[in-house]
Amino acid sequence: MLLSQMLCDVTYDILSGSTNVEVDDITYDSRINTKGTVFVDIADNLDYVECAVDKGAVAVVVSYESHYRNSDITVVSVRDTRSTLARMSNAYFDYPSSKIFTIGITGTKGKTTTAYMIHTILSTNGIKTGLIGTIETIYGEEWYPQANTTPESYVIYETLSKMVLSGLKAVVMEVSSQGMMMKRCEGILFDVAVFTNISPDHIGENEHKDFEEYMYYKSRLFRQCRRAVVNSDDEHVTDIVGDAKCPVLTYGISNVSDVMAQDIKLIHCNGREGVTFDVSQDMKNVVLTTPGIFNVYNSLAAIAATSALNVDTSLVKKALENVVIKGRLEVLNTKYPFTVIIDYAHNEMSLKNLLTTLKAYNPSRLICCFGCGGNRDRHRRFGMGKVSGEISDITIVTSDNPRFEKPEDIIEDIIEGVRSVYGVYIPIVSRKEAIEYAIHLGKPGDIIVFAGKGHEDYEEVQGKRLPFNERFIIRDMK
Repeated sequence: MLLSQMLCDVTYDILSGSTNVEVDDITYDSRINTKGTVFVDIADNLDYVECAVDKGAVAVVVSYESHYRNSDITVVSVRDTRSTLARMSNAYFDYPSSKIFTIGITGTKGKTTTAYMIHTILSTNGIKTGLIGTIETIYGEEWYPQANTTPESYVIYETLSKMVLSGLKAVVMEVSSQGMMMKRCEGILFDVAVFTNISPDHIGENEHKDFEEYMYYKSRLFRQCRRAVVNSDDEHVTDIVGDAKCPVLTYGISNVSDVMAQDIKLIHCNGREGVTFDVSQDMKNVVLTTPGIFNVYNSLAAIAATSALNVDTSLVKKALENVVIKGRLEVLNTKYPFTVIIDYAHNEMSLKNLLTTLKAYNPSRLICCFGCGGNRDRHRRFGMGKVSGEISDITIVTSDNPRFEKPEDIIEDIIEGVRSVYGVYIPIVSRKEAIEYAIHLGKPGDIIVFAGKGHEDYEEVQGKRLPFNERFIIRDMK
């Protein structure tokens, strides 16, 4: 493909060479093979540019400020290299998002669960649907683990292209604020954009400078969609969709909404904690076999988002009852007379929400087993320990990706939080031994939750990723 064709949606200056050069592919990582490619310097690092040129790149795209010169190749300068990567990728893959029904989801909590609910609803209705999210990318029989909630723009367009070629008709994507800030979704006009909720998160060094910036980048999704689906019960909903120029469909429980849940009841369904509710006048006795009122919100978002595709309501109910999200309030099928749950909660807010949700089911005892990641914010450890000490009947403090720290040091930081509220705790350094201890401790009517790792199937220790799957450990116990 000619470089000029890739740049057809970009304003640029030519510093040397010609855009009529033939280019095999687009690259943005100088560590991989760049021979015959155009290298886009999204890191604004001339060392990476030189490395890409040394490896055979025939053209490079740099920012106006870089002042890079090389008369031996084509050098193009642009105002925003990240925006340019997205626009070039879109053109290179022949605008795949225009050939598939796109649903984007943003929010602090609930993105992953809502995405899987939508994917299951559409698939159950016979609509071939892909998924791009925190846990994995799915299309057809193919699935790949995901490094970022919202991948780099080139990866998104490459994936959308593969989905189109595979005959998929729809895709649901998790859209993070970081992804929007880094222009990873630029060029996509979403058919439906979903807002779940927002609260302070991802604020700090290398993330967002404050809550206002965080909200701003969440809100940008609703400037590039044909239809918005929003949680009317969230106090910041107007800040998020106030500038939207498209039709807005609301959902909620407390405030009057287009799609509302009524007659909500917590239930024990076949030994699993769940929820039942009605949806306005359209859908009676919807059953969720995952616990928590917030999952009612997630399911309302999924119902509202998929309504644009005229899905069968009976199949929507079937899909919601059967949906399982790995590591998100995942209730395991076990041989034990108590409930075993795996969840990804790995900060104070998410752990508090998780434990409060489970406590509402009045278990005989709530046992929480968790740890905190090494080489991360130490303040998180005290807060999580305090929350578990306050809500859980027993806290088992263990390891969770200790990385380059001593697990014992991390555990002691957590225990300080548990002690501050006089909670009952048991420290066990080995997470495998902690899991086995918790299961052996269980009695009828208990809820035992393993928090922190969720969908992860590894343990990070001293720079290595070691295989570690909580489900297998629990399954194989004697």
